[in-house]
Amino acid sequence: MTRRLISALFGLFVWLLAGAAAAQPPVWVVHGPHATIFLFGSVHILPPGLDWEPPMLKRALTVADDLWFEIPLDDASSLTATRLASQQGLQGPGESLSSQLSPASHARLAKVAQGCGVNVEGLDHLRPWLAEITLSLAVYRQAGAVQEEGVERQIAGLAPASVPRRSFETAEQQIGFLSKAPLPDQVASLEETLGELDEGPASYERVVTVWMAGDAPGLVREALNPMIKSSPGVYRSLVVARNHRWVDQILTRLQGTGEAVMVVGVGHLVGPDSVPALLRAHGVLVDGP
Repeated sequence: MTRRLISALFGLFVWLLAGAAAAQPPVWVVHGPHATIFLFGSVHILPPGLDWEPPMLKRALTVADDLWFEIPLDDASSLTATRLASQQGLQGPGESLSSQLSPASHARLAKVAQGCGVNVEGLDHLRPWLAEITLSLAVYRQAGAVQEEGVERQIAGLAPASVPRRSFETAEQQIGFLSKAPLPDQVASLEETLGELDEGPASYERVVTVWMAGDAPGLVREALNPMIKSSPGVYRSLVVARNHRWVDQILTRLQGTGEAVMVVGVGHLVGPDSVPALLRAHGVLVDGP
């Protein structure tokens, strides 16, 4: 039996066992002529102590020829993202976040900020996209979540150091997607997030719960549908357009050989515009939800 066939059969076997036993976050297996790619959906920031690693993913990491993330997980990339956020995430002269929000939304922002210990006057100097990230991270920390426990950081530690790391995007590109979104889209996204954060950590905890259960429809309901409804422009630019670009890179990788593990935000792997759905539309065999 070829290495690829063994891999495919093992993947199917583990998938069936996972369905019959305890539910876990899903893994998608993408088959090319001589290559196999394991796609895993990340929650970027998690509470410590969660037993989330599916056996299929653990095995794939031991034999992977390359490991992919959305952006490089190195100090240079982190410093670049921080620098660009401070440059592109601040309001211009004479502008303020409070002037861009309705009175009701600004009152909700102040309530959420107070509840999670963020200075509302400091938020007023931020553009909507950076204010949204700042508040979200603060609320997630209330739920005990930390970036160091996020999927990417843990997988980077699990994979052998000798495995080459690749990335779909750069830190510059990711900050650009956020900062260049039209202001009405940024405001709509912030207002939708404020509605979720007003519940405290409950919304975030629901996403983690359905992710841990391997509930793909639940992930669409909790992670995607609110964005699609409130800010479709953000959904198209931050999810759909990026999915299409990533699929082009995945199709190129599939023409090679060996095995790869690719880890991206789980919202990119579920729903009708997801990476697996787009790959299937190209006629690629994809095992998984």
